[in-house]
Amino acid sequence: MGFLKRFFRNVFREGAMPVGVSSFEHLSEEELESHLGVSQYGKFSLTEAVRPSYDLQVVPTEGYRHDYYRDEQTQSNVPVLMAAVSREHLFETFLDLLDPLGFTVDVVLETSHNRHNKGHSDLYREHIDLPVLKSVLYEYEDLLLNDGCTGLAVLNPDIPQEIQFDEHKLLIVYGDQLTDYENILADRQIDSNEQIRFITEAEHVHSSSDVYAQQFDELRTRLGMDCDFMEGHEAGDWGQGLRG
Repeated sequence: MGFLKRFFRNVFREGAMPVGVSSFEHLSEEELESHLGVSQYGKFSLTEAVRPSYDLQVVPTEGYRHDYYRDEQTQSNVPVLMAAVSREHLFETFLDLLDPLGFTVDVVLETSHNRHNKGHSDLYREHIDLPVLKSVLYEYEDLLLNDGCTGLAVLNPDIPQEIQFDEHKLLIVYGDQLTDYENILADRQIDSNEQIRFITEAEHVHSSSDVYAQQFDELRTRLGMDCDFMEGHEAGDWGQGLRG
């Protein structure tokens, strides 16, 4: 078995599949490379961060649906919007979704670059002006779009609402009163589809590189996150919940 196949099969395989069962199991190197090279499904374009299962249990498509996150601390259900946006509009849509949070926000960087640890590690920065944050994020647009080991969340704990741009490059909005966010998605011509399935709901693979790991370290330094790791959450959690 070649290095590429070992790498994706043993390190980055995720999804709702029984242990030891994978659509990648018996692929040749050529079949695997061909599948990983596909980024366009109809009108929907993936970033380089993630690819669906070889047998396309979920075909990537654009849209959003309503959901909820169960907050075990408060025993309450938090309303959620989950959206998949085609690559050409993804980053700008994410930035638009930040505006209702207000002028000053908190930011969380999520990393799974350390493959020896299961799950993610989170770094937290409080009280950053949103225009300053957006300026920094523009400089690292390539990292945020194409690194399958980098995620980002921006929140206002006083509202409380949170916008997550996760490792799978899904956009996830948590909190009450989500009408403003629905309007932003509508302005971007992203349709509601309560039957949509996301790439996280089946087997999929992530992609990263040493270059992106280095850029992540640069980004956390720019955001003043040289320390203050938060407790990680297990791989497979699509939501990290509201903080406050």
